[in-house]
Amino acid sequence: MQRKLVAAAVLALTAFGSVHAATITGLKNTGLGASGNADSNYTLSSAVSSTPVITYDSQWPIGPWLANDGTSKWITPTASQSESFDAWSAGIYTYSLSFDLTGFNAASASFSGRMAADNAVVVKLNNSVIGSGSGFTDWTSFSANSGFVPGANKLDFVVTNWAQNGGNPTGLRVEFGSSSIAAVPEPETYAMLLGGLVMVGAFARRRKQ
Repeated sequence: MQRKLVAAAVLALTAFGSVHAATITGLKNTGLGASGNADSNYTLSSAVSSTPVITYDSQWPIGPWLANDGTSKWITPTASQSESFDAWSAGIYTYSLSFDLTGFNAASASFSGRMAADNAVVVKLNNSVIGSGSGFTDWTSFSANSGFVPGANKLDFVVTNWAQNGGNPTGLRVEFGSSSIAAVPEPETYAMLLGGLVMVGAFARRRKQ
C-alpha cells in the first residue's frame, strides 16, 4: 500500500511538471520563403506598401547590408529592393508580427532575438518598447520577459529610414533565438495533483499515528 501511495504521488507531480516546457511557435524570422515573394508572416504599415517582400541574395543593397542566409533574409517595402525612398524627409515603416498565446500562461512567456534595419528600428511588444537599434551592418539584440497578454499578441518593428536624395533603400531583418512559455494545465492535471497530495498527506498521518 505504501508503494502505491508514493507511486501515485510521483505520477501526479510528474504530470503537473510536464506541462511547462514549450516554445512560442508564432515567432517567425523575416524572409522565410522564396525571394521576390511576400513575407506572409509580417504585415507592413507605410505610405508605400502594405506587403513586405523577401529580398534576393545577390541584388543591391545586399552586400552593404548583412548577407542573407538560410536562417533569415531582409524584407523591404516593394519588390524592387534597391528602390530609393524618402528623398526629402524620413519615412516610417512598421513591420508587424502577430502570435497567439491561447492555452498558455502569458505571464510565463519570454523570448530573445536580434534585428538589423536600414536605418533605425524600435521594437514594441503590445505597444510597449522593448528594444531599439540602428544600422544594417551588424545585429542589435532585443528580448522580453513581461508584457505578454493572453490570446493575441503583437510585435511591431518600427523602422525609420533617414532622408536622402538618391540611393536610399530601406529594409528590416529579424531573427528569434530562444523562447519559452508554460502551458496552462488541464483541469484533470490539477485533479491528479490534488489526489496525489491527499494520498501523501494520508500516508504521512498514518505513519505518525
